Amino acid sequence: MAKKVEYVEHKGAPEGVWTPYTPAVKVSGGTTVYFAGVTAPPPYHHHPHRPEEFDNIPADMAGQTRATLENLKKGLESVGASFSDIVQTTFYMTDLTAQDEMAKVKAEYFGDHRPASTTVQVVRLATDPRCLIEIDAVAVIDG
Repeated sequence: MAKKVEYVEHKGAPEGVWTPYTPAVKVSGGTTVYFAGVTAPPPYHHHPHRPEEFDNIPADMAGQTRATLENLKKGLESVGASFSDIVQTTFYMTDLTAQDEMAKVKAEYFGDHRPASTTVQVVRLATDPRCLIEIDAVAVIDG
């Protein structure tokens, strides 16, 4: 069965109010793919972490968001998917005051596509302390 994706708005949702996410996404058919959280450094790095492998990541939220989304893009491409196949994301940020910077870069990758999404501020990510953002996602691709 081919995938069918419905973006569900609440009954009585106000007209003309735009959000960068959809409150609910209903999916039938297709194959669900779960992506582990990615950060700005290359996804394949040593564990335990080696600080020098993180020396070249951008220091700012916009740069790290772009690098992180490029890493997510590699995962999407590995299963024949694109950002338009994502139905849910979680953005973990160490500083929500930089949320607007993140959102501008996110819009470059997602365009008008609005998956269900959550953004959370965390004290620290489970990686090098210079990492400012981690993103995980769920996508649905045709069978």
